[in-house]
Amino acid sequence: MSTAGLLRGVRRAVTESVSGLPREFWWLWTSTLVNRLGGFVATFLVLYLTSDQGHSAAYAGLVVSLYGLGGVVASLGGGVMADRLGRRPTLLISQTATAVSVAALGFVHHPAAIAAVACAVGAASNASRPAVQAMMADIVPPKDRVRAFSLNYWAINLGFAISAVAAGFIAEYSYLAGFLGEAVMTLICAVFIFVKLPESRPERPAADGAAVPEVGLGTVLRDGRFMGVVGLSFAIALIFMQGHVGLPLAMGEDGLSASDYGTVMALNGVLVVVLQIPVTRYIEHRDPRRLLILSSVLAGYGFGLTAFAGSIGLYALTVVVWTLAEIVNAPTQTGLVVRLSPVHGRGRYQGMYTMTWSVATLIAPLVAGVVIDRFGAEWLWGMCAVLGTAAGLGYWALMRNLPRGPEEEIAAGPEAPAAGRGAAGGEAVGGEVGGEAAGAALGGEAAGAAKGLGAAEAVGAAEAVKRV
Repeated sequence: MSTAGLLRGVRRAVTESVSGLPREFWWLWTSTLVNRLGGFVATFLVLYLTSDQGHSAAYAGLVVSLYGLGGVVASLGGGVMADRLGRRPTLLISQTATAVSVAALGFVHHPAAIAAVACAVGAASNASRPAVQAMMADIVPPKDRVRAFSLNYWAINLGFAISAVAAGFIAEYSYLAGFLGEAVMTLICAVFIFVKLPESRPERPAADGAAVPEVGLGTVLRDGRFMGVVGLSFAIALIFMQGHVGLPLAMGEDGLSASDYGTVMALNGVLVVVLQIPVTRYIEHRDPRRLLILSSVLAGYGFGLTAFAGSIGLYALTVVVWTLAEIVNAPTQTGLVVRLSPVHGRGRYQGMYTMTWSVATLIAPLVAGVVIDRFGAEWLWGMCAVLGTAAGLGYWALMRNLPRGPEEEIAAGPEAPAAGRGAAGGEAVGGEVGGEAAGAALGGEAAGAAKGLGAAEAVGAAEAVKRV
């Protein structure tokens, strides 16, 4: 094939990947990209506390845990706000609060004040996520959602990769400049939303003169199939988190350096950015049950193979395997959660699902530390393989009776168009899987935090990669 023919083929593929999505989606996508380009706090929080402020590793671990705890609480609170107040007000409130709290974090120096503000930053920055994904489900038709979520996930990874590199240079000059820069970028996101995005929450229709029953958190908890998916998501999250917790610890035990860890994680970021869109084109209309089973097994055994790695090349090979699992799992899992969520409970369902990743962020370092210290890294990787297999079996059981057509929804209640954009049923969840991948860009610094400061601080690296 000639170069011109190849370029035409690439151009056609790109056009098909991005065409047909609503204009509002692209403004939301742009807001996501800008937000991730401004990421600083999660990436360098541990280094800021230890290297710049002179606090101990134990204190840094406490602060990072409080940051994660804020995210756990805000995941549910943000979901309730998205359903009650609306997507747009929730986004404006959370992003404004994030900008204020991030800026404040650069000016407070008392240990108690730093801990409190870090918790507030974690809460504010995570409160917006259920609203973003619920809005995306509102404005994108069912047949295009997997593609839309994949494009959004791609923006998250690309933005994070660029921001982590830029933040490293900024941190060498001034941590305060990094905090203020993130605050400004977050405010820009709020301006995008205020100016360009109308409210998308579907109107509540009347059924035979009676209002549609309210969807509360109790409704979510009683939804057995959905809570099964939440449990499986938690298992997958624990596996993927080991790329930012167990992996640097294991590589350190093998005598590899922080820069070696940065190199293999760079491969994760590059693969996600390069392959996410073409892989999604291939999988978007395929059976989600098979895709989730495949991605679960690939994730489990990708990390399981780490038990046999001892060189940077072999570690890189394992990263390739579980990164492919990540690329498949992220948009497919999102699509499944969409189909399971009632239209007027999207925020709450989204919040519950998002919370599983926040909880995994807190628990994964503890699990990795205990298992590696008591039994050795090989046991940790064996557990990942077992957990991946169990998750695959779980998806097989849960999805046996799900309709396969992309237009078929398992929503409680009829769809209502959202401001003329055709809201279509179901909830969405941020494909936040293991990598907002560009943990790559954390390079040696994040690895240094993971290895030098211990398991608690490894959460900082994980937070940087997963959440911002």
